[in-house]
Amino acid sequence: MKTLTKAEEQIMQKLWDLEKAHVKDIIAEMPRPKPAYNTVSTIIRILERKGFVGHRAHGKTHEYFPLVTKKAYRKSFFSNFFQNYFSNSYLSFTSFFAKDQNLSLEELEEMQKIIQEEIKKKDNR
Repeated sequence: MKTLTKAEEQIMQKLWDLEKAHVKDIIAEMPRPKPAYNTVSTIIRILERKGFVGHRAHGKTHEYFPLVTKKAYRKSFFSNFFQNYFSNSYLSFTSFFAKDQNLSLEELEEMQKIIQEEIKKKDNR
C-alpha cells in the first residue's frame, strides 16, 4: 500500500471520521486556517488515483468515501515504519519506548499488563 503525504493523511483522517463527504464538508472539519477548496479537491483527486478514495456523482457534485479503512492503512503504515526504523526487531521497538520516551511508571505498568495478557492468550492456545 502506498504511503500518504501529510496533506493527504489530513484529508483521509477527516474522511475516515465522516465516512462520506463532499469537499465542503471536509473543509468544514479542518482547523483554521482552512485550506482552499481547490487544494482539498486536488488532494482528493490524488487520493482517488492512489486508490484510497472513491466517489459517487450527484449532478455536478461528488460525494467522496474511503476505499481503504483506517485500520488497514494503520497496519500497512506501522509495518513499513517498524521495518524501516526498527529492522523488524520487537526488542528494539520495545526498548525505544521503554527507555527513550521517558514513559511514566503507570505507562510502563500498563504496557506490561498488555504484554502479560497477550502471553496468557498464547499460553491458552
